[in-house]
Amino acid sequence: MLLTDLDHRNRLLDSALAQFAFFRSSLRPAGGFHLLEHDGSPQPTSQQELHATARMVHSYALGQLVGAEGAADMVDHGMSFLWNKHRDAKHGGYCRGVTDDDVPDDRKLAYGHSFVLLAAASAKLVHHPDADRLLQDVWEVMDTRFWEDGYGLFSDEFNRDWTSFSTYRGMGSNMHTAEALMAVYEVTGDTLFLDRAGRILDFFVQKIAPDYGWRLPEHFKDTWQPDPAYAGDPMFRPAGTIPGHSFELARLQIQHWDLKGRPNGVEYSYARNLVDRALEQAWHTESGGFIYTVGFDGTWDNTARFWWPVTEAIGALSVFLKLAPSKEDAVWYEKLWAFSEAHLIDKKYGGWFPELDATNQPAAAQFSGKPDLYHAIQAELYPLVPRVSGIADGLVDLKGQKSDI
Repeated sequence: MLLTDLDHRNRLLDSALAQFAFFRSSLRPAGGFHLLEHDGSPQPTSQQELHATARMVHSYALGQLVGAEGAADMVDHGMSFLWNKHRDAKHGGYCRGVTDDDVPDDRKLAYGHSFVLLAAASAKLVHHPDADRLLQDVWEVMDTRFWEDGYGLFSDEFNRDWTSFSTYRGMGSNMHTAEALMAVYEVTGDTLFLDRAGRILDFFVQKIAPDYGWRLPEHFKDTWQPDPAYAGDPMFRPAGTIPGHSFELARLQIQHWDLKGRPNGVEYSYARNLVDRALEQAWHTESGGFIYTVGFDGTWDNTARFWWPVTEAIGALSVFLKLAPSKEDAVWYEKLWAFSEAHLIDKKYGGWFPELDATNQPAAAQFSGKPDLYHAIQAELYPLVPRVSGIADGLVDLKGQKSDI
């Protein structure tokens, strides 16, 4: 099986270390991180987005665990920028888009805050001196400003002064918050975080998904009723359903099940349903890759093909292969890596191409250059660890290893 094949595991670790090396050039001396062109040169844009800064901290904390060169400096650099630039010292919380001297996008979004929480947990894993400060600060904001205890979910967006400007509620921000909550639980042992992650996952995976044919509605009204007609930002809030999120949420459901001690098979079977439906309906049979959005009737909608659904499918399949290996999952896992090696991984400069055109050539309709390494680095590192939760120890075991993994 490829998951245990020595050559494959060596390639994964080599590729991960190459990614860490490539994205080191994003370090911006004035603070924060540059966006990168395909060749690794910095883009001229000056605005930095909260989720991107935080995801760099999380990713390089993983890099620090496996001994990637310069990873600790990247973590420290990002932690400083989160605290000194993104953090709103007057109103509390973290602003979405900042520059050195201004705050061009001062909205407070749960999506970005979820990644700050993840960054704080990951920084705590590597014993960063400011991790507890960031963790306490961002959690207080999320708990008092975003959490809706009656629903067991997090609201989405506010103005800078915490006045409301919409009634939108979203699956995506809650999914990433569940990811962050479990990371916090793993570094603190506080069951509050595990319980809240469970409430989020139960709502989307066990309550909502079965009613929609194991496709996940993305958008909700403030009463947490699905809003199938909603269509917003074509990348972050598109119409329809996003199969890539089915892979992601399934992996998180299995992680939560594992952290709870695997009490029954319900969470496992529901996660399995999400993955099977996404594999069945979203794979582009002619060109490969996953189409971005599917309608509620299962028909293709936005047929753009991005890198991140492939990485999330790899992550989900690796979880199932660790727990209950099957020929079908092994075939899919191998197919996804073959596609990634052929079309998504940039062998010349490094990193992954974020999107492909109809002929499987790199495209730039949605993304300019290469986004941060969050999705791809997890796809390369997580399969190397035998567990499906508590992966930190497994990553440390990889440190300094190459051909003798």
